[in-house]
Amino acid sequence: MREMDPVQLAIKSEQDAIEFYRQAAERTSHPVGKKMFLSIVEDEKRHLEIFSAMFRGMDMKVEGISPIERIKTVFEENRGFMLQKIKATTDELDALKIAMQMERESVNSYEKASQEARNSREKAIFERLAKEENEHFTIFTNTYEFLVDSGNWFMWEEHSMVDGGTPWA
Repeated sequence: MREMDPVQLAIKSEQDAIEFYRQAAERTSHPVGKKMFLSIVEDEKRHLEIFSAMFRGMDMKVEGISPIERIKTVFEENRGFMLQKIKATTDELDALKIAMQMERESVNSYEKASQEARNSREKAIFERLAKEENEHFTIFTNTYEFLVDSGNWFMWEEHSMVDGGTPWA
C-alpha cells in the first residue's frame, strides 16, 4: 500500500475534523460550546483550503489568524453564560476529549511534515498550521477543565477573559 503524500493526508485530516466539529456543535446543548466548535470548523475549513491549494500547486497565503484570539471573543461575548455553573453532558465531555486527541495528532503530523517538507514555503505552511492546531488543543483543554471543575479553573494565561481582569494577572 502506497503511503499518502503529507498534503493529501492533511486534506483528509482537515475534512475529518470539519465533519467531527460540525457534529459536535450540533450535539452540544450549551450555546457557548456550539459557538466554540463552529469557530474551530471555520479554522479547519481555512486549513483545508490551504492544503487543497498546495495539492493543486497553487500559491496560497497563510494568514496570521489566531484561533485563541477568535475563541476569546466568543467567550467574552458570552461572559454571563460562562459565569454560570455549567453542567456538561457526557457527550460534550467525550467530544472535547476526542477533539483534544485529534488536535494533538494534527500537531504531531504537521510538525513531522514540516521536517520533511519539499521546500521552505511548504515547511512554513506546515509549521504555521501546527501552531494553530496547538492553539485548538489549548482551547479544548481549557474548555474541558472549565466544564469539569469551574471552581478551580483559570482560562488562558491572562486569567482575565471571564472576569475582566484580576489583580494578580
